[in-house]
Order: sequence, then structure tokens, then C-alpha cells
Amino acid sequence: MLAQAIKRRLSKEENQKGFTLIELLAVIVILGIIAVIAIPLIGNVINNAKDDSNLTTASQVYNAARLYMVSEKGGAYNSTTLADLTLDNLQGEGFLDDPVYLPSTKIELSGVTVQFDTDGKLVDVSGVAVTLTPTSGTAVNFSAEEVLKAEKD
Repeated sequence: MLAQAIKRRLSKEENQKGFTLIELLAVIVILGIIAVIAIPLIGNVINNAKDDSNLTTASQVYNAARLYMVSEKGGAYNSTTLADLTLDNLQGEGFLDDPVYLPSTKIELSGVTVQFDTDGKLVDVSGVAVTLTPTSGTAVNFSAEEVLKAEKD
């Protein structure tokens, strides 16, 4: 009799293969909830990384412009020397790589603008201190506060 009970118990377990419909639905619902939460968060991380990389490039352009003005123009921040502050001059003198790309779009820059006052300080002109201009698309502007804050991070 014990042998028959064991056989019946084993035969029931052998016939039960796989998961029940409720178990499968529960797993699908849980995965759906995780996806709804995770996908927007991942998108935000990617966008923030693009913005941060553009800011880092603006900071590098600012540093290159400062070095160019000090070493090539003797630290004279006047209208004549500031007119020479172009992307071609920065690249030609070796202060920036050639070509320079806007990291968020991978498009080559055709121009940069850095706003200095006569004392050599970075200043905002209409809220903009550094402008990165790609060969196609819209220019990206940064304030002096953003660029200088990136310097400390």
C-alpha cells in the first residue's frame, strides 16, 4: 500500500510540467512595471551625459582660448587680439585638436566664440560666454557660470 501511494504521488508530479497561467501573467506584469520605470530613467541619463559632454567641450575651448591669448597675444585682451581668437587659429597653433566635434551630435565644429573682457575674464554677452557652432544644426551656448563651474568639477 505504501508503494502504491508513492507511485501515485510521483505520477502526479511527473504530469505537472511548466508554469501555470497565473504565474506567467504575474511575471509579465512585474517585468512591465520594471520597464515602465527604467526606460525613462535610462533616457534621462543619456541626455544628461550628452549635455555634460558638450559643457566639457565648451570648458576645453575656453581653456584653449585663455592659453592662446596669454601665450600668443601676450595677454592683451583688446579688440585686435580678440578678433584673432578663431577656431582656425586655436587649431593652427595646436591649442585644440583638428577637427573638434560637438559630442552630443558627433558633428564637427565650424566655429567657436569665447567672450572675454579687457581684463581677460570670461563674461556673458546676452547670457552667453562660450558658443560652439557645428557645421550643421544649431549652435550651443553656455554662460560664464556654467563654463567656470565645469572647471571646478
